[in-house]
Amino acid sequence: MTKRVLLLKPGVTSSRAVLGDYEVWFQRACGEVSLRPVELHAGELPPPVAAFDAVIMTGSPLSVTQPTPWMERAADFMVEAAERGKPVLGVCFGHQLLAFRHGARIAKNPRGRELGTVHVELTEAGKRSPLFDGFPPRFEVQATHEDLVLEAAGLEVLASNAACGIQAFARGPRTWGVQFHPEMDATSIRYCIESKDTRPEDRARAVARESSWGERLLRRFLEL
Repeated sequence: MTKRVLLLKPGVTSSRAVLGDYEVWFQRACGEVSLRPVELHAGELPPPVAAFDAVIMTGSPLSVTQPTPWMERAADFMVEAAERGKPVLGVCFGHQLLAFRHGARIAKNPRGRELGTVHVELTEAGKRSPLFDGFPPRFEVQATHEDLVLEAAGLEVLASNAACGIQAFARGPRTWGVQFHPEMDATSIRYCIESKDTRPEDRARAVARESSWGERLLRRFLEL
């Protein structure tokens, strides 16, 4: 049976005219699933969660450091979905919004923007996590973000690196967040690196390499 995935979008990609928007990237990475995007940032309300097998919230050019009422409602929706037994995954902005909803503090990364293909390392909890079953202790993923989750606040930290102490977390048995972008490939992260909006100093230290670990994480999530 085809998995039905509710894709909550709190924004659109800067590259959508060239590479498509988040739903294109997630569809490619997730494979044979039925994806239902919801444009939260444009005022669209999500349908009843009972009709779906899983919930994912994407990244966004917006910031959780400037919360709005619709962001708070979206966070509550994800919490309710998990309480109803649906697996919930927050990606980048979605990761931060879930952490914020559970009491964590979100701020600009004092180390600056993390950009490009980066390594992350599993914690001991991450090595035991069903989300990372079959993963090596250290692997490459795509990342682009300026904000980060500053403190765990009851979250179980699953992965980290030098640029960001909370690259992945779990909250209870049905909620996960990842700071990196499992839906992105080398082409999309290269577009971010080469964007006219990217600072020269960020561009100079960023690299773009292919990695299958993001795709594997999404497909593993959809098995949970």
